[in-house]
Amino acid sequence: MPHVNGILETAIYADDLQRSATFYRELFGFETLQKSERLIALEVAGRNVLLIFKAGATHQPFTTPGGTIPAHGGSGTTHFAFSIDAKDLASWRQHLESAGVPVESVVEWPNGAESLYFRDPDQHLVELITRGFWRIY
Repeated sequence: MPHVNGILETAIYADDLQRSATFYRELFGFETLQKSERLIALEVAGRNVLLIFKAGATHQPFTTPGGTIPAHGGSGTTHFAFSIDAKDLASWRQHLESAGVPVESVVEWPNGAESLYFRDPDQHLVELITRGFWRIY
């Protein structure tokens, strides 16, 4: 069986593309890879992409010079996690607080991993998690 190399893109939907992209660029230093009226793509850790779609902009197929992207979409709030080093946990907490981003919850997992949870401007639940929770990380 052929194999996949990982998850390349994670997509969220935002009411205000600029507000959401600014939040992630300023908080994490993510750089913009692509920008249009329907999406902003941000580089994450040099190997992943956070796609921020304008809410409702993907409900119809989208034709590109190379082919058509099928309709897709999401609604409501979602959850995703960024991995961080355990030694940086306190620094991240301070960084979030100094940026005016309230930490909603802190979880110390039985296996030693720790998570910080907070919300983005569209109320998506963002998690910063240290190694140890999943067998693979």
